[in-house]
Amino acid sequence: MTKFEELLKNIHHRHVYIQTHNFPDPDAIASGYALSKLLESRGITSTLCYSGRIDRHSTAKMIELAHIEIHNINDLPSVTDDDEVILVDSQKGNSNIINMTGEEIICIDHHPTGVRTAPPDTEYRFYDIRPDVGACASIIASYFYENNIPMDDNTATVLCFGIRMDTKGLSRGVSNFDMEMFYRIYKHSNHAVINSLENSTLEFSDLKVYAAAINSIQVYGRASFANAGYNCPEALIASVSDFMLQLKEVDFSVVYSFRSDGVKLSIRSEDALYDAGAIVGRALRDIGGGGGHASMAGGFIPYDKLPGLGKDDVEDISSIIRERFLMELS
Repeated sequence: MTKFEELLKNIHHRHVYIQTHNFPDPDAIASGYALSKLLESRGITSTLCYSGRIDRHSTAKMIELAHIEIHNINDLPSVTDDDEVILVDSQKGNSNIINMTGEEIICIDHHPTGVRTAPPDTEYRFYDIRPDVGACASIIASYFYENNIPMDDNTATVLCFGIRMDTKGLSRGVSNFDMEMFYRIYKHSNHAVINSLENSTLEFSDLKVYAAAINSIQVYGRASFANAGYNCPEALIASVSDFMLQLKEVDFSVVYSFRSDGVKLSIRSEDALYDAGAIVGRALRDIGGGGGHASMAGGFIPYDKLPGLGKDDVEDISSIIRERFLMELS
């Protein structure tokens, strides 16, 4: 029995909700969209949804060009506790996904499980979590081939873009499995659309964020720390963190942005000795949470875990972030 056949056995309704992580990126949306096509081939309808907002131009452009129907959870009609929810590119209990109404029955993800209150097999009817894979889109793509389900050009195009974006152009955290899936679907994709999307990753307003981060950067040994300003989009924080690794003096990058409810962090590592996912988990222990892969990870610190501090205490909180990460890197 294939993974997709196992998945189907655990869906009891003729309609499901497919939920991405908050502020979804191309990999999350491509995975959710392609999964909806797989389910459609078996007579199951679905609604693709997310919380937060679509905060990058390239993501919005992908949705537009591929005619992807996706809804903010707040705009959905009444969802009941009996409705079934499939999580893609995230996991129950993570800081980057809300607990929407309904029962989370299935999880498909490529992020490490991290510290959990219960093992995955007690939380879902079915799960396919592969931390050694660079993009969730690669996992979804494999379902088409393993089950001989035809893939249309539109689906191939968004899956290709999702894989490329989450692996930084097949150069970071990419596995042989990702490479195989990418090249199998690339020949069916619209290359002109992919090129157009990859050339639309920055907006003019993004340059101000880069400028703020550059002006605030501090380097300690081989690690850099930078403040991307207030309420910076999650995807842009990650892009700035990637950018910092281009400095020849930097192998480990921490970029953060202050929000109304806490501080969002993006961590990148090019040093095999420093596992970004493990380090952020330890650094934010007891003041927040985080996790991810060895080369890329994220985290969040809620202000209520920092008594007496808030969004205006930029220097004090920045100092806490630096001290905790440097302690783990020493």
